Amino acid sequence: MYEWLKNYQKLEDEIADIEFNLERSKKELKRWVQGDLIKIKLTSESHGAQLEEIIEASERELAHKMNDLDDMKKLINTFRGLDNQILYNHHVEGKTLISIADELGKSPNYIYNRHAQIMKMVKYAKSVNQ
Repeated sequence: MYEWLKNYQKLEDEIADIEFNLERSKKELKRWVQGDLIKIKLTSESHGAQLEEIIEASERELAHKMNDLDDMKKLINTFRGLDNQILYNHHVEGKTLISIADELGKSPNYIYNRHAQIMKMVKYAKSVNQ
């Protein structure tokens, strides 16, 4: 049930991790090229000497993950039903539950309660599957 939400969040986490590591690698490369490490000699086996390849590989992986995320958003957006609309708008689009209630013509209390029920079901499904 709502396996897509778990997969979507996992993909978002993977992207955030790649972005973080990519930025770290770029900062380290800058230190080797322009900064305090410029005078240190590198060997071909050292991590510093391989940074450009690491950055290129990370950028390729990031591009693939971003494409996967975009494809997943398109797929999720085709799902029907109020529960999927609430989850998609809140967890994928980042909308507030109040704005979702407005868009769907429902009361904010109804949407809050429905979202809470859905999240309880998701939490229960996770606990059962672990």
